[in-house]
Amino acid sequence: MTFSADRKVAVVLGTRPELVKLAELIRLLGPAARVVHTGQHYDDALSGAFLDELGLPEPEYLTGVGGRPRAVQVGSALAALDGLFAADPPLAVVVQGDTNAALSGALVANARSIPLIHVEAGLRSHDRSMPEEHNRVVIDRLADVLCAATPENRALLLAEGVADERIEVTGNTVVEAVRDHLPPARERARLLGGLGLTADAYVLATVHRPENTDDPAVLAAVLGELAALSRTLPVVLPLHPRTRTRIDAAGLRPLLDGLTVIDPTSYGTFLALAREAALLVSDSGGVPEEATVLGRPLVVVRRSTERPEAFADFAELVAPGPGIGEAAHRRLAEGPDGLRRLAALPSPYGDGSASRRIAELIAGVVPRGAAGAAGPAPLLAA
Repeated sequence: MTFSADRKVAVVLGTRPELVKLAELIRLLGPAARVVHTGQHYDDALSGAFLDELGLPEPEYLTGVGGRPRAVQVGSALAALDGLFAADPPLAVVVQGDTNAALSGALVANARSIPLIHVEAGLRSHDRSMPEEHNRVVIDRLADVLCAATPENRALLLAEGVADERIEVTGNTVVEAVRDHLPPARERARLLGGLGLTADAYVLATVHRPENTDDPAVLAAVLGELAALSRTLPVVLPLHPRTRTRIDAAGLRPLLDGLTVIDPTSYGTFLALAREAALLVSDSGGVPEEATVLGRPLVVVRRSTERPEAFADFAELVAPGPGIGEAAHRRLAEGPDGLRRLAALPSPYGDGSASRRIAELIAGVVPRGAAGAAGPAPLLAA
């Protein structure tokens, strides 16, 4: 599939997960891709280094967005994106997921009558306390093409009254992302050796969501459970900058003493650690998807989830507190047999062809130019 370089598609993103999940689609778009980074993740360890690792082109960067309150982020990104698209209108706009960057891109595309493609449409936690839930619902209402990862996502959209012809089940691009960036076994063994770890004999944890970090008591409960778990197996914790700041502000640094704390990792390093872990503990939205591709058990520390497909076999959902340790020990007790069972299961998120399917959908988008414009202006080069 080759795209014409003179037909630009704006891919609006602003966080590390968006970079990961849109990388293959951007590569398929080739010179037609116009990547706009809002800077929502403004720490180089979370975004900048990923561009090199993922082989992505240097984006157009917005300024004054990262690290600010949600409303200010969206407002600043809206103004900047509107200026960019007024000066050089893209043929279409692609956004992924439910971030403030995605919402900003969707709103500007709608205001400028530019076709909008929403990757990972139809996720619902039904938890109105989550800003992401509001973002994803609004984006789905605005999108012209809704790329649902699973049939369940499609069913949710239909139940909300979204027209069937706007929805396509594509699979989730996370499947190809994991397959493309998981280091080979020899490299994984070398990484574990450098950290003094043994395959299938440690826990990998990530904590960063506001619901687990903004309240010092909740954060202390989560870290305390991880510390208790470390008395059974080593617990590796790549420490998110946000979480580090909250730990220091709350005086909780002693709770890290029993953990193997490391800096945020590259995507490949994270996948290597996840693939060889006996158990994952995380509050991330994307890790449940990745766990299904890697065949690893997971304890999700959240009040709700928008990815129920992962919980049939791979994951358990628990609130902060004693439930973390209880669920962790339950999954660890399954031992090697449990790991083999999960490794044999297919991921519910597709076959690894989602990016290609989405690229084909983009190629069929009809630009909304002046009234009376005749027919599509195809993206595909002859």
